[in-house]
Amino acid sequence: MKAVSVIIPAHNAAATIAGTLASLRSEAAVIGEVLLVDDASSDGTAAVAEDVAARLALPLRVIASNCRDAGGARNLALAQADCPWIYMIDADDLHLEGGLRSLLSRSDAQPRAEMVVGAFRRRTKGEHHQFKLPYGYTATGVANASAYLEGQVRSIAVGSALVSRRAIGETRFPTALAYDEDTLFWARLMCRAPLAVITQPVMTYFVSAERSDDRFTIKPAQRFLAWRHALRQLTDCGIARSTLKTREGLVALKIARVHYARGDFDTAARFLAVAKAAPKVPSDIWRCMRYQFKLAVRRRFSISHALLQSA
Repeated sequence: MKAVSVIIPAHNAAATIAGTLASLRSEAAVIGEVLLVDDASSDGTAAVAEDVAARLALPLRVIASNCRDAGGARNLALAQADCPWIYMIDADDLHLEGGLRSLLSRSDAQPRAEMVVGAFRRRTKGEHHQFKLPYGYTATGVANASAYLEGQVRSIAVGSALVSRRAIGETRFPTALAYDEDTLFWARLMCRAPLAVITQPVMTYFVSAERSDDRFTIKPAQRFLAWRHALRQLTDCGIARSTLKTREGLVALKIARVHYARGDFDTAARFLAVAKAAPKVPSDIWRCMRYQFKLAVRRRFSISHALLQSA
């Protein structure tokens, strides 16, 4: 049964898209269409994808886009997807053989489930990390979404989840955000989509820690405010404001840590203050205290060093 629409946003992915498509070949029996959103590429991404898909007998359809935004590109494909199930993966990640079929099998075993989440692993600097198993999820929508936002359950990687097109409905990714747009999308879906999990790994995603951190250093205050505005719109799903404040604190702490590591202590201090003011679990309280201490020490050292240099 051709049950799945695969969605792949791609911007200048000519070097990696062949590998991503090849990783889907073993799932051809259940894939009804592969929607590649070629988002303003200048390296021939679409041509490479079309050539590879033809050789692999994958039903590829290219959608031209000028979003320059992964969420916006996914939204274009969501509006055109035809199959009952949606699977999204990025153009530099790899699907693991049997993953899609296992996700579909669990949906058959739990007919009420409209979202199935599997395990995944990260690869950074050429090294594979341990598989991350989904844990802590229940069948209750708002409870899942709240626990997800508060960091109490395992995060979902784009490429580790299968979602019914019916459950998605008109839900779309927030656009023009520098980070966390997938978290907001998953949280909104969880509020109304009964969820099931499998422990089988379904994908590997590739992470550049430097590129990921870079997102937090460009116009940090402006980007944080835009993201917070999108986050707070989740109140219309029934998610408590305290939960959203907790998420604000988690993201602010992450931004503070990046700026601290790069020596921008003033920005780190400002975001650490936001993190300290948010509701937190004990482990996050400890992290805030630790970075507050480290920041004070580094600032004192910097002042002392400057005084010695000027003496």
